[in-house]
Amino acid sequence: MPDDKPSELESRVKAKAAELGFAACGIARADAAPLAGERLHQWLAEGRHGDMIWMEERRDQRASPAGLWPAVRSVIALGMSYAPKDDPLRLAEQGEVGRISVYAQGADYHDVIKRQLKALGRWLASDAVGVEYPFDLKVFVDTAPVMEKPLAEAAGLGWQGKHTNLVSRTEGSWLFLGAIYTTLELKGDAAGRDLCGSCDACQRACPTDAFPAPYRLDARRCISYLTIEHAGVIPEEFRAGIGNRIYGCDDCLAVCPWNKFAAAANANLAFAPRAELVAPEIADLIALDDAGFRQVFAGSPIKRIGRDKMVRNALIAAGNSGDPALSEGVAALLGDPAPVVRGTAVWALSRLDAVRFAAEEAQRRGGENDDGVRAEWDRANLS
Repeated sequence: MPDDKPSELESRVKAKAAELGFAACGIARADAAPLAGERLHQWLAEGRHGDMIWMEERRDQRASPAGLWPAVRSVIALGMSYAPKDDPLRLAEQGEVGRISVYAQGADYHDVIKRQLKALGRWLASDAVGVEYPFDLKVFVDTAPVMEKPLAEAAGLGWQGKHTNLVSRTEGSWLFLGAIYTTLELKGDAAGRDLCGSCDACQRACPTDAFPAPYRLDARRCISYLTIEHAGVIPEEFRAGIGNRIYGCDDCLAVCPWNKFAAAANANLAFAPRAELVAPEIADLIALDDAGFRQVFAGSPIKRIGRDKMVRNALIAAGNSGDPALSEGVAALLGDPAPVVRGTAVWALSRLDAVRFAAEEAQRRGGENDDGVRAEWDRANLS
């Protein structure tokens, strides 16, 4: 690359990123996060990724940008704000409704961010002046084996906080991340500096103790993992802690003091919450069939978990609600085709209506052919 490369190219990239709706943009050399791979391998060796087998299968590609694309020289890290207007914790005591993580209440971020990343890539490839040699680029958002958070820190967007998510001085914990890998030799920005200090609010806020230490997450205990990634019956030890969270959890993000600098006005309008996803009724959720699920969650990232996981999650919220009015809907699911739904319904009904539970057990227990569901009947009788 010529030494006299116009130094303003990086500034123009950032200006274009802002024009496309990104609240943050920074640049890092492809080798700017050398410890990320080592930490990933340790985390995987400890089994803290749980059922996320793809993390292990593509760990070498994920460990560093060059592991995925050897030709990469620079990474353009980008963040798009989804800062909420309302307090994400405000529904914590309203057991009749479900809590959906802020990021999933609007349009699917994968689609929104990838569209804008591609637009930035097209601009860089065809309209950016001052580059006199061929170069290539690739865009990534979430679904590829890319370590977005360490790279965003290396590019100066913020730092990985004690909750392991990125924290920005201006956008708090509310940034979706994307990346553009390129063969361009761009000038890197200063890395983000850790400003968590002695604060441990995020760790204290976790209802399931998912942080064995600062900056370390055990996904197997995380409500976001349990309600989204975990495929089977959720372990009983975590059910009460889940409360009325039916998709994800915002608690560790919501209590971060740096959020006081995040403005909802900076959020991309595509992420504005859909009315039906702000506080959905638990009674409606447990009544969903496949067609109803697809209709309600069309265009939302929630659609990828499928109806059975959503109803499982809603049943846990029902069991935690203390509302016996939900018993009828819960009991109806004791005959559901999906064992994960039937088993969770057993637990929920045992917490809502002891008399109805005993009657249903007498009728159904003997005919149950799934070992996991039978185990739920047994555990419910012991509790």
